[in-house]
This record gives sequence, C-alpha cells and structure tokens, in this order.
Amino acid sequence: MGLIAQLAVILGAVAVMSVLGERLRISAIPLFMVAGIILGPFAPFPQVIALDAPLYLLGEIGVILLLFYLGLEFSLERLMQARRLVLTGGVVDLVINAGLGLALGYLLLGPGPEMVLLAGLLYISSSGVITQALFDFRRLGDHETDLVLGTLVFEDIAIAIFLGIASGLAVGTAVSGADLTLRALIVIAFVGVFLAASHILPRYIDRVSPGIERERMVLASLAVVLGSAALAEWAGLSAPVGALLAGILLSGTEARDRIERHLFGLRDFTAAIFFFTFGLQIDLGALGGVWDWLLGGLAVAIAGKIAAGFIAGHMTGFTKRQSFTVGTSLIARGEFTLILAQLAAVGTALSPTFREEIVSFAGLLVLVTAATGVLLMRESRTVGRAIFGSSRRLSP
Repeated sequence: MGLIAQLAVILGAVAVMSVLGERLRISAIPLFMVAGIILGPFAPFPQVIALDAPLYLLGEIGVILLLFYLGLEFSLERLMQARRLVLTGGVVDLVINAGLGLALGYLLLGPGPEMVLLAGLLYISSSGVITQALFDFRRLGDHETDLVLGTLVFEDIAIAIFLGIASGLAVGTAVSGADLTLRALIVIAFVGVFLAASHILPRYIDRVSPGIERERMVLASLAVVLGSAALAEWAGLSAPVGALLAGILLSGTEARDRIERHLFGLRDFTAAIFFFTFGLQIDLGALGGVWDWLLGGLAVAIAGKIAAGFIAGHMTGFTKRQSFTVGTSLIARGEFTLILAQLAAVGTALSPTFREEIVSFAGLLVLVTAATGVLLMRESRTVGRAIFGSSRRLSP
C-alpha cells in the first residue's frame, strides 16, 4: 500500500476514533493508539499499516507541535515564577519514581545494567500524551498545571543526561563523570540561552510580524519550531523540549495568537498521527511473556507518579485535591519509554531475554498508563473531592 493510501486509511481510522471518543466522553488519545494496534503489524490483527520513515516523521512533528503549543501558553514570566515548582517537583519525582524503578528492577532482574535501564523506562512521563490531555481537558490555566509542566521540564533535562548513561550500559562502555558533567552543562546552557532570548527577542519580532502575511507567518513559525527542535537534539535534549522553548520564546510576542490560529489544524493532524504510530509499535501478543514485568511496572508507574505529585504539591503549597491532580496528570508514559526500550533492544551487553522482551513490555506499559493516566486526569477533581473533600488552596 502506498503512502497516500496509508494516510487515507489512518485518517479514516482516527476520525472514527475521534467521533467515538466524543460519544463516550473520553479523550481520543488511547483510542488513536488502539487504532494503531488494530491496523498495525502484530497478531492477532492482519497488517494494514507499516511504520515507515514518512509516518514516523509526521508523528515526530506532531509531538513537536504539541509541545510548541504548550510553550505558547506559558510566558517566560510565568515559567520563572514557577522555577521553585520545577526544582521541587522534579527532584521529588526523580527520587520516588527512579527509586521505585530501581527497586523493581532489582526484584525482577537482579543487580546490573538491565535494572538501571528498567528504572529509566519507568521514570519518564510522556510530554506528548500529557500535553494533549491538558489541551483536551482545558487545564492549561490551572495553577497546579505549572507544577506538572515544571516536572516535565526537569524530567527532560534528567533524561537527556541519562541517555548518555543508557547508551554506555547497553553496549558495555563505561561513561565517565567528566562526560556526564559536560553533557549536563551543555543541556543547562542551552535552556539558559533560550530563556535569555525569550526576554530579549520578542520586542524585535513585534517590529516585523505585523507586516508578515499568513503564508509567510506559517512558514516562519515552522522554521523557528523545527529549527529549535533540531538545536535541542544537537545539544543532547529532545526535539520536543526545543519546541517547548520555542513556544515560550514566541509567547510574549504580539504574533502569538496568529501563530496559534494558523498552525492549529496542522497540530491536530500530526498529533493524531503521533498517537497512531504509538499503537503500531505495541504487540498485544507479547503479554504472556512479560505479564509479571507488566503487573509490577504498572503498580510502580501509577502509584509512584501519584505519590510524587501529591508530595510535591503538598511541599509547594497546593491543596490535597490539587496535589492529587498533579500526580494523576503525570502517569502516562510514552515516547521516551519506547526510545529507551529500542535502545536496550540492540544493547549487546544486555541479556538476550531482556533484549527480546523489553520493547513489548514498554509498548504495553505505554498503552495502559496512557489510557489510565488520561482517564484519571479527567476524573481527578471528582475523585479528589470524594477522597479529600473541599479545601482552600494555599499559594505556592
């Protein structure tokens, strides 16, 4: 089947799932992934769509645009005010979830590089899934969303450093402290330069943007977004965090509303492809071989994020209900979990059993945590009121 025919089938499938999600009053994110599973290469379903380079590229652009739109909603001033939330939420999340991941890895696999890689898979949340859910549930203006965003930013910086460790563990190469320190400094410097530019450049952009026509505005905006994403990858960060920073850069400009309006359709199209391609990588038939990993991983993944969000929210002055909402908002795993699993699958220094099963485990973990996380995020306020009652919010 040619690429155009594949796209036609994919768009038909996600359109049906979108309507179904609206009828069921649930987010379409897990349904897009289910469509990918049904049409993907794994049994028991006949293969209709194959994950190839063009589809993967469209999906990657989707998550880049999702994070760019998130950045547009958060001005530099708002982010700077939330710097305490970034540090507190990030550190609490790292200690609890990486710690639980290491403990589970030790129980399932024993001490070794496999244990560390499993901890990385379980630690990192999905920026793409969480961002789309925040848009769907209109949570971007909520005070506790700043803590969610801050934790995601901290995670991305942490995982950028961890990727160096993971690559070395996978092939049996030692990673020196000097190398990790240099990587960390590059990542932090990159973020610092972008934030400084977000303070300086908007006034110059505002001088020229009123005269830019729609088509040129779209092209210029995409050039900034994708250029920032490429620079982030060069610096050792992920492309989505570069897009997030580009959004923050442009959030203080007068052109912000025009950019949001002009790129909205492209964002929704590519985001649907992104979640669909997730589903293409999930093999339901592998459940029998990794069920014990999956049960332990799901318990750690869900309980760890809820606990971390609740504790971080309490430490930064949010109510119990708001803190619970933060925790449920961080449950979904996604793109980085799959990336680390694919890295581990080709790791020559790792055990053959681990290499054979880690991708299937990661795919199933992503599917269940994405569905559970989105559902709990939608119902977090209702559940929070039922558990904690109503309470006044303290200023973080």
